[in-house]
Amino acid sequence: MGYAFDVHDVAHLSARPEELTEVDGYSLTPASLVSDIGRIRATFGDRTAALVETVTLRRRARVKLPFASSWLFTDDALQQSTTELVSRHRAERLRGRRVHDVTCSIGTELHILRDTAEMVVGSDLDPVRLVMAQHNVPGVAVLRADALTPTTRDTVVVADPGRRAGGRRRHDPAALEPPLPALLDVYAGRDLVVKCAPGLDVDSLDLDARGVRAEVEVVSLDGGVREACLWFGGVADASVRRRATVLRSDGTQWTLTDTEPDDIDEDREPGRYIVDPDGAVVRAGLVRHYAARHRLWQLDPRIAHLTGDALPADTTGFEIVERLPFTEKILRKRLAEWDCGSLEILVRGIDVDPAVLRPRLDLRGSRPMSLVITRIGRTAAAFVCGPRTSGAQPDQRNE
Repeated sequence: MGYAFDVHDVAHLSARPEELTEVDGYSLTPASLVSDIGRIRATFGDRTAALVETVTLRRRARVKLPFASSWLFTDDALQQSTTELVSRHRAERLRGRRVHDVTCSIGTELHILRDTAEMVVGSDLDPVRLVMAQHNVPGVAVLRADALTPTTRDTVVVADPGRRAGGRRRHDPAALEPPLPALLDVYAGRDLVVKCAPGLDVDSLDLDARGVRAEVEVVSLDGGVREACLWFGGVADASVRRRATVLRSDGTQWTLTDTEPDDIDEDREPGRYIVDPDGAVVRAGLVRHYAARHRLWQLDPRIAHLTGDALPADTTGFEIVERLPFTEKILRKRLAEWDCGSLEILVRGIDVDPAVLRPRLDLRGSRPMSLVITRIGRTAAAFVCGPRTSGAQPDQRNE
């Protein structure tokens, strides 16, 4: 758990940025931390903890929030804050709208939204995070208000219910802050956007019983799934129930929705390659749609691994070398014969821990390879493959 800031800490840090600049000159590494803090304490006394925590959080934020070099944070707020590219994608969907972020926290979304929205306002119940937001995003109106008490009209409501307490993640929608079911009730009929953890069980919200239709967008960045975003009302695409959006740091992106066909060939033998779809596609339940788009098929209808004779553009996959029954003895023997020295292991549908399996295969060769372990029907299968390889790059920045 990080340092517990109060409003007096925030006021002082805002007024004396030179103190943070001086503390930032210290390494604050595990090896130097004790001696560094001793020197800092000799100069700044009881302000040391707040200064060191702020400098440490700013350093952690450099990759995730590169614009926030002079920001103030709490540890929980930084952990839950959305990576810049993901926030910008959402802000583009809200371009030209009047937006109220009812859980504005330290102001990350406000900073991004003010570039695209006609008007943006933020609110939160936490007084410390509010004064941090005022420091971080000057010129944007923020007010103290309960997210479950509507305070603006004719705005798109954006909410990011708290998923962390004391550094620990909450998974139950009803245990979020504010509770997600209550949020949906309060803003029923409003244009609403709710950021959620990527593992959210949308079915548990029982939206049909509420008479509510939502577009569920799962977003990944550079192969890592970052969030599930629920879109309601006029900001949702009325024809879409599920969307996967795949973002890259180089600015390329593509999207896939359930409006596309999902008819694929059944009961075919594996092709030349195995393709592990982007996590956003898998979490959005669009594996068959992705397969149909790229003329792939499934190794098994219940497993997300796909196969085909060519790799889709901007995707990685594995060229099959050999299919084997899944037994450690056979795998150890064949991998040795293939001169395998390093091995990427992918597992779906089988209870196998790659970190436990890898040393037991006793790899002593020089060749990098891959191993895909999966279930086909009722049988465990192992595909020995070449190293991960990339498909052709797309010609356009957006698909």
